[in-house]
Amino acid sequence: MIDFAHRHSAHCESGATANLLAHHGMPLSEAMAFGIGAGLFFGHFPMVKVAGLPLTTFRNFVGGIFSRVTKRLGVRMSQRRFRNEDKGMAALDEVLEQGIPVGLQAGVYWLPYFPPALRHHFNAHNLVVYGKQDGEYLVSDPNLDVAMTISAQDLVRARFAKGPLAPRGRMYWVRSAPANVDLRGPAVQGLVEVARRMTFLPVPLIGTRGMRFLARRMRCWPEWYGQRGAARHMAQLIRMQEEIGTGGAGFRFIFAAFLQETAGLLAEPRLTELSASFTAAGDAWRDLALMGARLCKGRAGQGESYAAAADLLEGLAGREDQLFREIRAMAPQLQVKAR
Repeated sequence: MIDFAHRHSAHCESGATANLLAHHGMPLSEAMAFGIGAGLFFGHFPMVKVAGLPLTTFRNFVGGIFSRVTKRLGVRMSQRRFRNEDKGMAALDEVLEQGIPVGLQAGVYWLPYFPPALRHHFNAHNLVVYGKQDGEYLVSDPNLDVAMTISAQDLVRARFAKGPLAPRGRMYWVRSAPANVDLRGPAVQGLVEVARRMTFLPVPLIGTRGMRFLARRMRCWPEWYGQRGAARHMAQLIRMQEEIGTGGAGFRFIFAAFLQETAGLLAEPRLTELSASFTAAGDAWRDLALMGARLCKGRAGQGESYAAAADLLEGLAGREDQLFREIRAMAPQLQVKAR
């Protein structure tokens, strides 16, 4: 059993990353881990199906936060995947025996400590295992306020779940971390990367262009799929936004906290103002989810329709495009302050 401090977090990967680094003497807030790891993202991919419906993602690729944070902070880490379940569990035990907590990618559906209503087939959940006692593994799941235990059989099922984003036994851990790190440079790197990705990439499915692309399609959902099909597409969007991995509104709130913390590091008050703007953007994403939920349930109020939801999303795209472009314009000034 490793002396590991469990901390409840808003998002699984940024929380697991921050907790692993804190264990190795590098106290880092979840928001700073999320920002340095450039976790914020948007993409709508009609050609990629999840449960038969288009994928909308609000975060960077699985494992990207941990990889970017450790690289930018000069942390030595290791990652492994496995084809064989027995080899994957033996490797986990071996690292634990060295007194090192291990991050795991897992399928939520197979984690028995989640209430049945919250279990769904999402294979990109992150948790930390920090020991083994009486045949059960000790689990620090960032989404829960207390540590849990899980049987070896259930952990195997979660680590080797099948389907989209299959974990394939993925495990990752910190080998060593520097004693002192200046967070200013890595914070600016993460900030600029997010701003560039959201406004500059010439791909119409990604960033603020992707948000506008989704809004255009949303207007056509009732015509293309009928009311029932449109409701299913809206429910999928809300599920991706609010239930799977924190999503649109929650990530804006974490990003706002990152901006506020970075403003203090760089003595840059404009970042504090931008932080408030992203908090407001998160509130607007919540408004979209509420309107969408009423549309799905046939309880739309006056003036609420798929066209109105699309208008709200287009307004969000315009607002966020302006904010991210301002961050890009500030990049040279921020990079000078980070030196």
